[in-house]
Amino acid sequence: MIRLIQASSAAHAKAYFSDALSKADYYLNDQELQGQMRGKLADRLGLAGPVFKDTFFALCENLNPGTGEALTPRTKDNRVTGWDCNFHVPKSVSILHGLSNDDHILDAFRESVRQTMDDIEQDVKTRVRKDKAQDERVTGELLYSEFVHQTARPVDGQLPDPHLHAHCFIFNATWDDTEQQIKSARLRDIYLDLPYYHARFHKRLSDKLIEQGYQVRRTTQSFEVEGVPQKVIDLFSKRTDEIGRVAKEKGITDPNQLDELGARTRAKKQKGHSMAELKTEWRRQISELKQDDQEAGKRILRYAPTKEPSILTPEQCVDHALQHDFERASVKQNRRLLVTAYRQALGHKNVTLDGITEQLTNDARLIHVQDSGRTMCTTREVLSEEQRMVRLAQQGQGKLKPLYTQAPDLTLDGQQAAAVNHVLTTPHRVSIIRGVAGSGKTTLMGEAINWMEKAGKHVTVVAPTAEAARGVLRNEGFAAANTVANLLHDKARQQMLAGQILWVDEAGLLGTKDMSALLELATQQNARLILGGDTRQHASVIRGDALRILNTVGGIQTAEVSKIYRQRHAPYRAAVEDLSKGDVSSAFIKLDSMGSIQSIDPLKPNEALVKDYVEARRKGKSALVVSPTHKQGDEVTDSIRQKLKASGMLGKREIKADRLSSLNLTEAQKGDWRNLQVGQIIQFNQNRPGIGRGSVWTVASSTDKGVLIQNDEQQTIPLPLTNSRDYDVYHKSEISLAKRDAVRITRNGFDQDKNRLNNGQLLDVVSVSKQGDVVLRNTISKATYRLDKSYGHIAHAYCITSHAAQGKTVDEVFISQPASTFAATDAKQLYVSVSRGRDRARIYTDDKEQLLMQASRLGERQSALELVKRKNLTMETIKHQLHNKPAQTVEPKSKPVDKLTPNRPKDRDHEPRL
Repeated sequence: MIRLIQASSAAHAKAYFSDALSKADYYLNDQELQGQMRGKLADRLGLAGPVFKDTFFALCENLNPGTGEALTPRTKDNRVTGWDCNFHVPKSVSILHGLSNDDHILDAFRESVRQTMDDIEQDVKTRVRKDKAQDERVTGELLYSEFVHQTARPVDGQLPDPHLHAHCFIFNATWDDTEQQIKSARLRDIYLDLPYYHARFHKRLSDKLIEQGYQVRRTTQSFEVEGVPQKVIDLFSKRTDEIGRVAKEKGITDPNQLDELGARTRAKKQKGHSMAELKTEWRRQISELKQDDQEAGKRILRYAPTKEPSILTPEQCVDHALQHDFERASVKQNRRLLVTAYRQALGHKNVTLDGITEQLTNDARLIHVQDSGRTMCTTREVLSEEQRMVRLAQQGQGKLKPLYTQAPDLTLDGQQAAAVNHVLTTPHRVSIIRGVAGSGKTTLMGEAINWMEKAGKHVTVVAPTAEAARGVLRNEGFAAANTVANLLHDKARQQMLAGQILWVDEAGLLGTKDMSALLELATQQNARLILGGDTRQHASVIRGDALRILNTVGGIQTAEVSKIYRQRHAPYRAAVEDLSKGDVSSAFIKLDSMGSIQSIDPLKPNEALVKDYVEARRKGKSALVVSPTHKQGDEVTDSIRQKLKASGMLGKREIKADRLSSLNLTEAQKGDWRNLQVGQIIQFNQNRPGIGRGSVWTVASSTDKGVLIQNDEQQTIPLPLTNSRDYDVYHKSEISLAKRDAVRITRNGFDQDKNRLNNGQLLDVVSVSKQGDVVLRNTISKATYRLDKSYGHIAHAYCITSHAAQGKTVDEVFISQPASTFAATDAKQLYVSVSRGRDRARIYTDDKEQLLMQASRLGERQSALELVKRKNLTMETIKHQLHNKPAQTVEPKSKPVDKLTPNRPKDRDHEPRL
């Protein structure tokens, strides 16, 4: 992996040099190599070569070591000194290097590091402020010192493990050729593109190892060398295990805090051990392991007589990237596409980085748009899909006779009445009601449907998710409510729409494909389509924020309902109103003034939250904990259950039940045998020859020849990888269940009595038996369900993500938002989380200022239409890219954008297909 850590002061950088980078750190003999000064700016200054302490310290003080003068024009007290860019190899590579008798792996590693640093150097920028400019300029010159270490920090009482890694300390300086001076460097885009450099580093290193006779296998994060047993890898992970143990004890998950923890837990220096002595010790440890486990002690062979890997081409790597990345987004940066394509090529030396880059750059399916110095991409198919969706909606405008020529006398008033009157009197086929969280959308929905039925119309009510349709809507009185998927597969129900009305609740969760299918259906059946939802809440997992696109790009008229009724207290309600408008800063001030934002100890991140949550439960309040990430949610859940058990609020009898956790793989990932491992669970969504819908299988083997799966009857069949949309992949583990546990159903299914269970349904455990039977109850409907402990699709519901919380309402909501969750934090996430409560919301964080910055991000995925429209592309340019020439970078035009969704028949006749 690659990490980039900022040194915020000269003192910090000097201490880092003395304690971690220099040769005289924790081993004195031949374990560490002489540091080298590198980079084009080092060449320019005559500093290339061995690193000396005086030179390093002078650069930390922003001084030119050769002249003693200031290196850059400005030296501020809080000036960033530089950045430590550190490179780590997979553990198997460190082990092989540690056991080898020469430097062939070390040479491959150092060359891969230098080539990747060349990539970073090529992209470095500096600020441009002359003549009132506010810009950045690519400079392409860096000055950095490279230190290579071959061992990990020791765990107290033991010698160090093999750990090949490099620290490239980048000084905050670059040469601006235009201004002819050395200036401060800008690495903001380098941070954003770390996954890109990471992928290129791993691809280079793996290719060099293959050249040397090794075989590699791709892993979730990187790769490992074939033949190094997992038990040997675990044996030499003492330092990683130590940090993980301490981190778990202290509740630390944030990467920056983990780095600091690593520094704080370093063992004292051990002097006098040579590499030869360490190699002897490592071999002894493996020998001892071999006595207990023959598999772990097998000899690792270089140039092993093994078969060639299956043929892979750059075209196939790019195909995989497009299928994977555009399943859940309409627009992707080109470098993120390259990351996916590079990773797909790991283990295939014949597929080069340049070959993949060239293939993606010239792929005729892609449209490239320059946006603030970065290249953003969409595909012809995605753009055409969005155009078709918007065109279908626009074609129905003004085509129908209003249900009422004059607004009827409603029982509602204000915005709710205006929204109902809008859908009753509009001549448009498609109408949108945007109702913020807690604004009473279901109340106005009931009033509107009542008047529609009085006008002689039948209203079909659907929602994107089973819980929203069969749970929330049915509990609200819409007894026939069903899912969008059910409607799109039920021809009989579709025929019932002829001349009638289709109402879609939670329409903000619809992707482009499903929205297009509903628009097509409404057009075919001459039906009205009413879309109710909130575009500021979470959108669909699959690509396309369809409701927002129809409103902002398609111009479909929207009735706004912004008055909130859910929150019972005015200050809390005002904060949610701010969030519903996107005014995160104002909402933060209100929440903070109410004491709703609590600062926590990063070493005890869950302590205050757990105490407050349990207290709310004791008072009989309905409560829910929300966090942006599953990982943080699991940690909070463990803490809550420990407290509940200690307080006697859970039953004493506890059983272990199966838990199936979805790996959330895309169709492209599910279709690649390398992502499927022995022991994983496969469950089918559709009937296949010899495979029943809902049937559960276990991966028995996974090779380039195919994947074999096995059921409980020991029947073994090949997995149809080419039909990956027909199944999902799960990791199997255990979950502890006791009486009064709160649980959540994680997949649609049925209990032992054939009662339907909905994905996302929240239930309480009524009882558990020694035999493994579990009885659950819905606290709202009082319905009970019986499950066997092998059901699998069940999880604790104490802490869930904001996606899972959308549509839920409780008395008090507790939001776990430490720094480790900030990567998943944005305005949508915060809005959904805070708006779940009736009485109170509390946020627990260890960094208020940074949380505000992260939460101010809109979190909206850009659409293909918005990408091309925002860059002022003419329709002729877009059509030229869609129908004629291969993709090339599209520069902004000066003339205004034309309509992107023309109604001319010829555009529909010639819609492109991949």
